[in-house]
Amino acid sequence: MYKLYHYFRSSSSYRVRIALNLKKLPCQFHPIDLRVGEQLTPEYERINQQHIVPTLITPAGVALNQSLAIIEYLEERYPTPALLPIQPELRAQIRAFACALACEIHPINNLRVLNYLKKTLHQSEPAVNAWYQHWVNLTLIPLEKISRLTSGHYTFGDSVSLADIVLIPQIYNARRYQVDMTPFPTLNRIEQNCLMLDSFQKAHPDRFA
Repeated sequence: MYKLYHYFRSSSSYRVRIALNLKKLPCQFHPIDLRVGEQLTPEYERINQQHIVPTLITPAGVALNQSLAIIEYLEERYPTPALLPIQPELRAQIRAFACALACEIHPINNLRVLNYLKKTLHQSEPAVNAWYQHWVNLTLIPLEKISRLTSGHYTFGDSVSLADIVLIPQIYNARRYQVDMTPFPTLNRIEQNCLMLDSFQKAHPDRFA
């Protein structure tokens, strides 16, 4: 049995929940409330010295962190259903799409960055929202163009991949911060298709609020 320490709205936690569901792996969920600083407690530091979520505890008791590393571990440990195709070039394209979201948007828009803008730099709520929206749009504009060329039912063809696992949580949080999603019809269509799947529905933040 796996254990996942997570925060319900964290896009990185959301990604791992989707991957666990797609792989049909039983998991116990342990909430870590970032809003009140539970990630900073000595108890949590013992399993994650970075004070971030998610942390996945394997059945052997090994603690894993960083969502993309966790998902790659699950893919290597449980190769079916595959989240990455066989072709090396396509695998690289899918990883690049996922990294654009996880490495270009997420690091500068996660909760601790937004809290720093508000509490330390004394930025207003509208200013923080504008910051968030700017970086999301900067990445989603080219990803919309890419997905028009690569998508079928999902981001790359008709099989769910790592790209979809990372995309859907980012769209969820983009909507929370009032990003105008009308310029992204292809990404919106992919989102609708993914959210019809049980694996995505069961991972949705509303299920853990």
